[in-house]
Amino acid sequence: MPHRLSLPALEALIRDVMLNSRVSPATADSVARALTRAEAEGISSHGAARAPVYAGQALNGKADGMITPVVERTAAATIRVDARAGFAFPAIDAGLEAAYAILPESGIVAIGIANSHHFGVAGHPVEDAARQGYIALAFSNTPQAMAPWGGNQGLFGTNPIAFAFPRQDRPPLVIDLSLSIAARGKIVLAAKEGRNIPEGWAIDADGNPTTDSAAALAGTVLPIGGAKGSALALMVELLCGALTGSNFGYQGTSFFEPTGAPPRVGHMILLFDPARFGGGDVAGRGEEMFARIMGQPGARLPGERRQALKEAAARDGVVLPDALYEELTRRAAGAG
Repeated sequence: MPHRLSLPALEALIRDVMLNSRVSPATADSVARALTRAEAEGISSHGAARAPVYAGQALNGKADGMITPVVERTAAATIRVDARAGFAFPAIDAGLEAAYAILPESGIVAIGIANSHHFGVAGHPVEDAARQGYIALAFSNTPQAMAPWGGNQGLFGTNPIAFAFPRQDRPPLVIDLSLSIAARGKIVLAAKEGRNIPEGWAIDADGNPTTDSAAALAGTVLPIGGAKGSALALMVELLCGALTGSNFGYQGTSFFEPTGAPPRVGHMILLFDPARFGGGDVAGRGEEMFARIMGQPGARLPGERRQALKEAAARDGVVLPDALYEELTRRAAGAG
């Protein structure tokens, strides 16, 4: 039967899984926080289900759980973080910490993270920055999952984009979207559970539309907005692959397979200090727009459902499928 865990209990369980998988305590903490946070927000494809996958990759050397990322300030407003084939979360944490130290001086900071792993929920780092009063954008490329528009072979990743804007006395507005119609993680999860996927998410290896999750994994996912989504995915490949010196999507290895070379993908995070752009009460101006949106019947702001789920999870905990809970407990005990 499904198991309900409090968020602290889930975080401790994931931390133990990572500690038993050749992962340092600091990195285990960072990974556990990120996966628990995703689970709390209802993003199960990026939550606890990732822990066994990450653990297997750490044990096999596909992700180095013992390294410390290297942070370098390369110019007045640019920071380069070399994740060194380790997990993304410590590199993101280190990059944001360095950025906060120079934002009062520079007003804008670009963080390029190279040689990295799965970015996790793209909305998390930008939300963290917005809670500090900054406006933030984030991009990441991922291993190939999507063909260029008109093509039939995977070349781009699903390549998430996220944006966060600080609000007055409320959690930040967070926009987080994949440039594919659906995140590949959702299709992987559906295949694991033997479920079909909705029509319009993917094509099979022959280029035909499919609802079979296994056939979709052998084929490619489809971009949002057709040719426009494909063009945005190319933009992210260039920002995160070319600009940071990391792998393009077609060069990166799978986030889901336990063995192989490290993915070595790239991320880009842009932070803006609103006080430096002459907009006056920027958060207040934002509230004007939000009020107009909410004044229309049926309209809602992006991220509201996620925030509601987070509040419910903090109160009631989260429920894990029996098979996942058993695997986590086995791995936490060192028997994975």
